[in-house]
Amino acid sequence: MSGTTELDSVDWRILEELQNDATLPNRTLAELVGLAPSSCLQRVRRLRELGVITGFHAVVDPSATGLSLEAVVSVNVRPHTRPVVAAFRQFLMAQPETRSIFHVSGQADFLVHIAVTDSTHLRAFLMDKIASRTEVRNLTSSVVLERVETRALTPPTGVKARRRRVES
Repeated sequence: MSGTTELDSVDWRILEELQNDATLPNRTLAELVGLAPSSCLQRVRRLRELGVITGFHAVVDPSATGLSLEAVVSVNVRPHTRPVVAAFRQFLMAQPETRSIFHVSGQADFLVHIAVTDSTHLRAFLMDKIASRTEVRNLTSSVVLERVETRALTPPTGVKARRRRVES
């Protein structure tokens, strides 16, 4: 689809509820946002078709799976060209330790969130997998002491929901 689609306050409520619990049955979701179940289902389908909702997934606690140490790794690559960036991103995505990747501007080219078993695993990941790559020029790591996630994307303060636009 092309053009711009407006999200109204009901769309935002649907998004908030699904971000907090994507397993909600449609009937429950409809009750929470004040719609008939059929209308709610149509809205969710529309949000998926527009690419506002891109998928549903389970959130896994890394420490519950034996990956009790998390870190954020800042990486600089050279040359910073599309082919090098694409290849490095593909490499990172193939690593089981990788939780998320941010290609960013600023001092680092990439911020990589990883989960590992312990400091020995962290050292091996950094030295053997990241630092050994020819395009990597610099890396620093920071151990995550606490992770707090916001669960729901909501309209920014001061922005009326009807004016919030999403490209479709």
